[in-house]
Amino acid sequence: MGLVLQVLYYLIEIYSMALIGYILMSWFPNARETSIGQFLEKICEPYLEPFRRFIPPLGMIDLSPLVALLVLNFASGYGINYLQMLVR
Repeated sequence: MGLVLQVLYYLIEIYSMALIGYILMSWFPNARETSIGQFLEKICEPYLEPFRRFIPPLGMIDLSPLVALLVLNFASGYGINYLQMLVR
């Protein structure tokens, strides 16, 4: 069971890096139109969409990706540690 949780942790970390890359692409014109940008959009937008429904943008600043990253990191840190304690 420890191996499964470790793989889950690494998958969440990789997804967090993909989210950060997708967020940073918004700072560069036409970066999201590239093949990498389109791939990141396909894997990141389904996760970001629920956060965007509840957290409106403040002017030109969209805080929903930040909240989404915090939730994902909370899940990877505390959630997986909690699951490890339940397994023991």
